[in-house]
Amino acid sequence: MGLLLLIFGLALGLSFTILMLATRTVPQSKSMQQRLITIQQPVRSQKSDTDGAELEKNEHRDYAVRLSNFLRHYQFSKELQVLLIHADSSMDVGTTVLACLGTALGCAFLVLLFLHSLFFVLVALAAGAFAPYGVLKFKRSRRLKAFNNALPDAIDLMARALRAGHSMSSSIEVIAEQSAEPLAAEFGQVYQQQKFGLRFRDALLQMADRIPSRDLQFLITAILVQKETGGDLTEILDRTSHVIRERVRIEGEVRTHTAQGRLTGWILGLLPVIMLLLINIVSPGYSTVLFHDPTGQKLLYAGATLIVIGGLVIRKVVDVEV
Repeated sequence: MGLLLLIFGLALGLSFTILMLATRTVPQSKSMQQRLITIQQPVRSQKSDTDGAELEKNEHRDYAVRLSNFLRHYQFSKELQVLLIHADSSMDVGTTVLACLGTALGCAFLVLLFLHSLFFVLVALAAGAFAPYGVLKFKRSRRLKAFNNALPDAIDLMARALRAGHSMSSSIEVIAEQSAEPLAAEFGQVYQQQKFGLRFRDALLQMADRIPSRDLQFLITAILVQKETGGDLTEILDRTSHVIRERVRIEGEVRTHTAQGRLTGWILGLLPVIMLLLINIVSPGYSTVLFHDPTGQKLLYAGATLIVIGGLVIRKVVDVEV
């Protein structure tokens, strides 16, 4: 068993090494991608069929990009591409799909070595396939939280810059230079797009597409409405900043009050699994009947189903929209 695990580990490591080497992007290609993204975004809003694909084909010939081009017409590929943009990930759709496939096969093989149960192999296969997607969701959530936390200060900075006599374009440049990431990079891209000749409205709307933040939507709506109807923009920005700060404060209070429920959900979901592992470590073979006897397998299936249902119900209860 030890030799088999060693061979599996070496094979898995070699497979991921080959995958990373096959899907890596050279530095020249990375810099070209960044320039293409900046130049192509205004073109994509006008010509959806000519989005620089021909230029990208000349730059990329690896398997991941070919897979991305093959999957680009499917709906899940479009949704995955949006998730990659929101998470600010350097991977593309093809690389993500290959990573999901690799982790799924690796987890399924490990479970097959120890449990020899088709049900748990399928569960491990699904969990491994979901793991890279879950990492992207986590990165998107963390990036969005950092953006929302820095946005009120950036709005105050914009209002002060406007009061000092700066134009809107200059105030955005000030935010790009003095704010924290990822807010600085996003506003910096808006400023660069304006320098390339993109309209201010389109640059703001494209930033809203890259950042799925309701607070940012409030800010963009306030700025665009003021440009169309007139009014004191600095006063509008002050009120917008106050509303966003209050919403963040209330959201923090709600998360504090629902923390016990979330912790209860994690404990109730993980405790049976942890106890099963600990019992088998202390007394090897104690739960063998559950995995090999037909009645025991049915009990395991029923227990796993009830744990999942309970976790979903608890999550629905503690998920309060603010």
